Amino acid sequence: MLPHYQLYIDGEFCDGVEREVMHSLAPATNAAWASFSAASAKDVERAIAGAERALNDPAWRDMTQTQRGKLLFKLADLIEQHAQTLGELETQDSGKLLSETRSQTAYVAEYYRYFAGLADKIEGAVLPIDKPDMHVFTQHVPIGIVAGVVPWNAQMFLSATKLAPALAAGCAVILKASEQAPIPMLEFAKLIDQVGFPKGVVSIITGSAENCAIPLTQHPKIDRIAFTGGPEAARHVVRNSAENFAVTTLELGGKSPILVFEDADLESAANGLIAANFGASGQSCVAGSRGLIHRSVFEAVAQLIEKKAKDIIVGDPLDAHTHVGPLCTKAQVEKIQSTLAQARSQGAKIRFGGEKAHELGNYFQPTLVECPTADIETLRVEMFGPVMSLMPFDTEEEAIALANSTVFGLGSGVFTQNLARAHRVSSRIRSGICWINTYRAISPIAPFGGFNQSGYGREAGQDSIQDYLRTRTTWINLSDQPMANPFVMR
Repeated sequence: MLPHYQLYIDGEFCDGVEREVMHSLAPATNAAWASFSAASAKDVERAIAGAERALNDPAWRDMTQTQRGKLLFKLADLIEQHAQTLGELETQDSGKLLSETRSQTAYVAEYYRYFAGLADKIEGAVLPIDKPDMHVFTQHVPIGIVAGVVPWNAQMFLSATKLAPALAAGCAVILKASEQAPIPMLEFAKLIDQVGFPKGVVSIITGSAENCAIPLTQHPKIDRIAFTGGPEAARHVVRNSAENFAVTTLELGGKSPILVFEDADLESAANGLIAANFGASGQSCVAGSRGLIHRSVFEAVAQLIEKKAKDIIVGDPLDAHTHVGPLCTKAQVEKIQSTLAQARSQGAKIRFGGEKAHELGNYFQPTLVECPTADIETLRVEMFGPVMSLMPFDTEEEAIALANSTVFGLGSGVFTQNLARAHRVSSRIRSGICWINTYRAISPIAPFGGFNQSGYGREAGQDSIQDYLRTRTTWINLSDQPMANPFVMR
């Protein structure tokens, strides 16, 4: 018997109304290892009804901001205590390395603590109004019901950047987990239940786009949509939001450039490129999959990467010695294979890798592609796998132009010992995040988001809580005189 996971709707664990069951495949074997209930439009209605009731329930509506913060602190402690279990489930379900899922989950607790601390820092203001006898003040109130849509690749982190500020703000939240590898989110629901949030404040569901995501994001009672995923799905979400005018933020991944200049510490640069591309098996929205290397050091950097790559162990993601695990789905492997075939036909050189790593499962070799021109397919397409493309440049202006020659703009990296150049170049790259002489660092304190087709809006950081609030303005007439007759002009 496979373990079975239920939906969490309106404070209860339950199967979907339609009794639809889906199976989760272990990427290491492509065999079903767990089953889960799939939500339908009727389940979405149940979750929204519960959220609406929670917003009007004094238990949540009248809870003080400090009390909301205490609940988030409690949730953070539970996440930290259960990081091992949640990490093991995520590894089993998505193929990510246990060493990464376990440590990332433990760190996610800091996001809940950060927003727990912000909960009672939400302040209004008394306005110096230009009318006599008027006292005018503002309050920031919860925006309402939030639909948080998260993918499989970093779901504990990507749900925290939505759920933590929304709960700190006093909203009710329906998290829609990807139907690919949703088990960690359904297990996470048990911690939500333990914390003691009033019924309906948080629901966690999963299911197909047609039966679950679309009914959720276009529902007329949704006030806010926070979406992380791909551009094609995002276009549907934006169209759906036209039905409810929900405030929407999008984080859509990218094709991030890493620029290595001739004065860079080449050891550091090679390590940064490896971390950016082979870390998380390349399944990261900020993967620095376009390495732009100054021609004078191009070969030295490529050889360093080749040397280091020989020690990379591809294998069981539960094994502590493994560096690169399987990709989440078979479709990812097929996409990489077809993209590499196109790149070869365009004149690209595969310096190492380029093939499936094992017959069983979704393993793919870490791959380095040398690109003679900017038209090579691997420089254009987000593959979501361990594929790094390198291309030489000659001048700073050329490097900046190449960095910006993409429809995306999430992350970027610059490796140089020249501080002036670091400031100059980073300020001209069109990306929401730029790492200098490092890569893939994150923090709840630092805003996360992109430009162009990498989406809009920011997650994390102090200002992000404002996305879950609306401003209410209150006018009070302090005069003891009757309000003037509106039809008598003075």
